[in-house]
Amino acid sequence: MIEEAGVVVAVEADGVWVATQRKTTCGSCSAKAACGQGILTALTADSKVHTVKARSDLSLREGDQVILAISEQSLVRSAFLVYLLPLLLMFAAAFAAHALNAAELWIIFAAVLGFLFGCVGVRYCSHRFIDEAALQPVVIKAHIALSPALEV
Repeated sequence: MIEEAGVVVAVEADGVWVATQRKTTCGSCSAKAACGQGILTALTADSKVHTVKARSDLSLREGDQVILAISEQSLVRSAFLVYLLPLLLMFAAAFAAHALNAAELWIIFAAVLGFLFGCVGVRYCSHRFIDEAALQPVVIKAHIALSPALEV
């Protein structure tokens, strides 16, 4: 399981909305001051807060600190779908156009069309499986806030 810390910002009947902030592994590396990747990461770090809906069986309220988890298998499958499907369809379309002895311009057009079909396929799959329980983050630990959140 891949874990991430966050804070509950809203509670709904079917889950909770959790605010998280992206972190990089450069923060724990001893060579970060002399590493080019560490410098680039520091310059381009995304400091805005992201919210994600997570399933939870715990009784939580706004302001509670939680640990979210998602399985590695679902994360890897999703990454393969998002990155490989458009590329595979792009190469398949380009090879098919090349096999038909098409001109170079038509091969490029087929590759772009294959890539776009791959992107549409990713969008279709993401909408189809968006509510699948295995792909949703789950709250595994909670640190209950001692005082209730202030109402504004």
